Amino acid sequence: MKNVVVVGSQWGDEGKGKIVDWLSSEADVVIRFQGGHNAGHTLVIDGITYKLRLLPSGIVRKNKISIIGNGVVVDPWALLDEIDEIKSKGVEINQKNLIISEAANLILPFHKEMDEIREDTAGKAKIGTTRRGIGPAYEDKVGRRSIRVMDLISEENLDNRLETVLMHHNAIRKGLGKKLFYKDELKKNLLKIAPQILKYSQPVWKKINEYKNKGKKILFEGAQGVLLDVDHGTYPFVTSSNTVASSAATGSGCGPNSINYVLGITKAYTTRVGEGPFPTELLDKTGEELGERGKEFGTVTSRKRRCGWFDGVLVRQTIKISGIDGIALTKLDVLDELDEIKICVAYKLNGREIDYLPAAVDDQLKVKPIYKTFRGWKSSTKGIKDINKLPQNAKNYILELEKFIETKISAISTSPERNDTILIEDPFKI
Repeated sequence: MKNVVVVGSQWGDEGKGKIVDWLSSEADVVIRFQGGHNAGHTLVIDGITYKLRLLPSGIVRKNKISIIGNGVVVDPWALLDEIDEIKSKGVEINQKNLIISEAANLILPFHKEMDEIREDTAGKAKIGTTRRGIGPAYEDKVGRRSIRVMDLISEENLDNRLETVLMHHNAIRKGLGKKLFYKDELKKNLLKIAPQILKYSQPVWKKINEYKNKGKKILFEGAQGVLLDVDHGTYPFVTSSNTVASSAATGSGCGPNSINYVLGITKAYTTRVGEGPFPTELLDKTGEELGERGKEFGTVTSRKRRCGWFDGVLVRQTIKISGIDGIALTKLDVLDELDEIKICVAYKLNGREIDYLPAAVDDQLKVKPIYKTFRGWKSSTKGIKDINKLPQNAKNYILELEKFIETKISAISTSPERNDTILIEDPFKI
């Protein structure tokens, strides 16, 4: 039995949805372990497009169990809307194939409003959040005042928990001159949807242990990317959770010995949504071309992604931080028409060359990329399933990339279709 963690090795949007869906054909259980409905996965299956935000990618496959772990923050209204949306496309969702951790924390309306207030008043210091309340919800979790799924069981307990959390939020809102939230209205709205949420609720740690004892294969699905990790990313331009592979254990309720392989999803170039440092960003025709060919618009927000050359320094760094065993290289076909392709192999900072991204945001904004240039292959790689059929220059690029990041390439994706994948190493069978 092998249990695999999938994480993004860049700033997210690496194509994790397709790879997780592809891997889930071998998995029995798929678990989301962090983030919220700010992270989107787009799957294209038999011509049907599924846009998932909270639901694990395994939900679109029959006979798979999908789990939303305790490390996820859940907007219950958004989740129910998403369930209805996916059901409308012919996917069956019930208590047998979807489980929500009873310990998952809820995103409430005042979290979303607080997110919007902060972004609107931050000026140049804005982070570029998705304004969905993720950060404020995680703050309440750490502050021990949040509402969890289990709190929906008891009206008396919910009443007490709401009183605690509103005491905090209304004090801030009053100071900002915003309208106050009232407990009774919130309680009424939560109790109205409580049965629809609670029917999926179970102690996830217990279920994971049960699946392990039965020899089930578990796939842990990360959201965003390692460079958005609250500890290891480009802070403060990060998300509010730990996106590294080790958080799969804490965000679901199992020990680190449950993880056997870490697969890092890695785009063949680099993109970023929102504000923050981006050393290899291209603000020219090539950057526009990458965005157009790669259809670089956010699944959740439809925001245009910033595009740039592959940053080998950053990917090598996230590989070390997250313990990545192999990478799945995605969107290789987006590079097909370029005359030349570049990989960032070092930075220059204050006149000296460095081989890592420094922790201070001021330095991150100042570093200049040092590139190695490769000839393009000027022919289509779309849909190729055999590595030997790739153009020679494409193989040269892949081999050089693999050598630089010091990690093997386990798979190569050559189109959004799940079967258009070159499998070099199966994480479940190593």
